[in-house]
Amino acid sequence: MSAPAIVARNITVRFRPLVDRKPTLRRSLGRLQHREVEELVALDDVSVEIKKGEAFGIVGRNGAGKSTILRVMAKTLRPDEGTINVYGKTSTLLQLGVGFNAQLSGRRNIYLGGLAVGLSKKEIDGRFDDIVTYADLWDAIDRPVRTYSSGMFSRLAFSVGMAIEPSIMLLDEVLAVGDEAFREKSMQTMRELLARAGTIVFVSHSLPSVAEFCDRAIWLDKGKIVAIGEAESVVEQYRSRVTHKTR
Repeated sequence: MSAPAIVARNITVRFRPLVDRKPTLRRSLGRLQHREVEELVALDDVSVEIKKGEAFGIVGRNGAGKSTILRVMAKTLRPDEGTINVYGKTSTLLQLGVGFNAQLSGRRNIYLGGLAVGLSKKEIDGRFDDIVTYADLWDAIDRPVRTYSSGMFSRLAFSVGMAIEPSIMLLDEVLAVGDEAFREKSMQTMRELLARAGTIVFVSHSLPSVAEFCDRAIWLDKGKIVAIGEAESVVEQYRSRVTHKTR
């Protein structure tokens, strides 16, 4: 049996909605009395174990808790209850281009993005050529990123995210990016990661992608687990529920 890559036990996350209205003493006292009502439970006692070498999908409607559980796995969000253990170096692409500055050149942004994902300047120096070659941006690397097309931007951001050579990838709707040729390249890179017993966890609204690419999947609804198991089966259950509700 494969060793675990991520083990989440009884994860609960609560958010308190922001109140736009000007606070008054009466409203403040009212919120203290009804704190439980105002709290949003984003994840409710969620437990899951993901194995090394596994591609694991997360499906569900908007607001189901998909991105929240990725943030917990990335350890950028601390759960209110439960424990999370991650065994390996993680690359977190919850949003492409985090740490980038559109006014600066692609060259400068490689350093900004590399520092944001935990690389040192010396490490970025050593991987710079590989990053630019992978993104196929030598002709544009000294242009401001604001002049890039969305595909060029995606290629640069993905390439920087992969530069840390992760054993675990956490992806939020960025399973494949850029143009068709680069999408195939990025998919091949992720297949190679899996072949090395790496792990991929990703959120996607593309049910065919989850069914085709993933070994297993979890379906979340209002912060709770509805189903977990073989990816095609979970996708079919979710699709059937959504189709039934929209009739």
